[in-house]
Amino acid sequence: MPWDTDDYPSSFKNLETPIRKKAIDIANAMIDEGYKEGQAIPIATEQAKEWYENADEKEINRVKQMSDKNLKTRDEEGRQGESRPELLEKGQHVVAHEEGWAVKTEDARQPSDVFDKKQDAIDRAKEIAENKGTQVVIHKKDGSIQEKMSMDGES
Repeated sequence: MPWDTDDYPSSFKNLETPIRKKAIDIANAMIDEGYKEGQAIPIATEQAKEWYENADEKEINRVKQMSDKNLKTRDEEGRQGESRPELLEKGQHVVAHEEGWAVKTEDARQPSDVFDKKQDAIDRAKEIAENKGTQVVIHKKDGSIQEKMSMDGES
């Protein structure tokens, strides 16, 4: 059952309204994609906080205006295809992209993030892989593998 502004994880309680709404939206999308609540909640919280730091006033106001219906429903634009829980076990790849460098889950149809700088993409891939306990595979511009690193939480 999707969360809304009346029913959401208690850990979202102390977040500012736009951050909480964005976290609810992200967490609902992650649940749709097959993540378990225990995985989705901390990731959605971090991503919502990061979004808030980088969002402009117009974007923040748009999220503040989101109704419970908007939060609960996923339109086709907001979904990354059908739910694909099998991607949870897959590593993150940093690959060259027409707009810079992309972070893409292995076998995913589309990248989750695109950055101008390769290091920014690597940092994001590491963050995702740490949350999922998978690996990061960094590619060179020609597509060959530059480096692999395991992020399974064991040091």
